[in-house]
Amino acid sequence: MPPDIEDHDRGLGFDLQVLNRRRALTLLGGAGLIALVGCGSGSDDKGSSGATTTDADGTGTTGADSSGDCTAIPEETAGPFPGDGSNGPDALGTDGIIRSDITTSFGSASGEAEGIPLTIDLTVLDSGSGCGALSGGAVYLWHCDREGNYSMYSRGVTEENYLRGLQEVDGDGRVTFTSIFPAAYQGRWPHIHFEVYGSIDEATDGGDPLVTSQLALPEGACKEAYGIEGYEESVENLAATSLDRDMVFSDGSGQQMAAVEGSPEEGYTASLTFVV
Repeated sequence: MPPDIEDHDRGLGFDLQVLNRRRALTLLGGAGLIALVGCGSGSDDKGSSGATTTDADGTGTTGADSSGDCTAIPEETAGPFPGDGSNGPDALGTDGIIRSDITTSFGSASGEAEGIPLTIDLTVLDSGSGCGALSGGAVYLWHCDREGNYSMYSRGVTEENYLRGLQEVDGDGRVTFTSIFPAAYQGRWPHIHFEVYGSIDEATDGGDPLVTSQLALPEGACKEAYGIEGYEESVENLAATSLDRDMVFSDGSGQQMAAVEGSPEEGYTASLTFVV
């Protein structure tokens, strides 16, 4: 476990305490809470009609559901380290957050996250328009570094804000971030956090996100990436967990499993199409 982040993803009960406070009343009102804590069901509800499926080799296949179903991606905890102003630091209120390359810090910070290059390619569809592209929306995305640390929170990187970025989706609902392959840290399956907002202004002005969720990375790509120098701790951490035991993905990861292509030498691309 990374230094000084013993609270990190200790479980759903803890994360509910620090979940985006701007949305707490809505989530605790009934339906939102059911969606959030659905992982207790033990069923694969999230994979029943999602936009992403996983191949036997764990690489993943992304695309719209062939049945024409338009089911929104599951709501998930933002975790202890969102950096959206709901739990301490606010990257969304910092000049420079709107960017595609999130490998470096911005503003007064100057650090850079090292690791295998990863392109994160997301396509956001709108359930309110029959699963057409989300018009005018924005995606705020963040994840841990190669050591499993989160900028703005973890010891040694509290003054950094790398691996966080915000972008407006294009006319096809698409947004692409340049990043690095995240670590597997103790107790969690490798993942990437994101929030979708109605617009850039709503994101930077403290508005409520349309959805908060997480993207899962397939096992095959993780095992390959973690064989590279610098990811040694991730090998042991990945072996000690599974999707079935993960606090977020245990009830099914079908709608959240990215399709990953590439190699450690050339870098990877993780793609996910989902509905909000």
